[in-house]
Amino acid sequence: MSDDFKLNALPRDVSGKGASRRLRRLENKVPAIVYGGKKKPAQITVAHNELIKHLENEAFYSHIIELDIDGKSENVILKDLQRHPAKALIIHADFLRVSKTKKFKTTVPLHFINEDSCEAVKLQGGTISHKMTELEITCLPADLPEFIEVDFANVELGAVIHISDLKLPKGVESVALSHGDDHDLPVAAVNKPKSSGASNEAEESEDSGEEAGE
Repeated sequence: MSDDFKLNALPRDVSGKGASRRLRRLENKVPAIVYGGKKKPAQITVAHNELIKHLENEAFYSHIIELDIDGKSENVILKDLQRHPAKALIIHADFLRVSKTKKFKTTVPLHFINEDSCEAVKLQGGTISHKMTELEITCLPADLPEFIEVDFANVELGAVIHISDLKLPKGVESVALSHGDDHDLPVAAVNKPKSSGASNEAEESEDSGEEAGE
């Protein structure tokens, strides 16, 4: 984890849709909640501009955040985010408390690398398809990766990359694989090009049909 994220927040005494709308419209603040751990859930607000600035960095979505609530600091991760369907506005945010000594569950993005240099694509006409864009993992906060790489450098034509093929960082485990080998889901594939023979057969079939019609 190369970046340190700090986010300031204030306690929120009132809740409800009306109060939330007033916070967003009049004070440019985002209503949010912090939950998890041994503490009770806490209603908070964060500055909209500050949150938007952090969200420009992809690492913010899968990184430990130091949340300062009126002078008291807590380690959290961003668990959920609600955006306005038509405007560049954040409607609500959920933060999950994490402990430095306890593993927790979250999702991290997948980064697909060496797609352009994959020989199965460059020389054999294969096409790459992504089956997943993020992976659910468990780890300690100190081991949380910003992303997990999916490398296509040596992937052959027709091959499928499964979760078990990924190189997970030390201390990081796949939630799916913890349930058994039958949960080893496909992550991506290099598909074979469509057969030209099949297209020729289709064309011949169309020609035959036209001749029969005449």
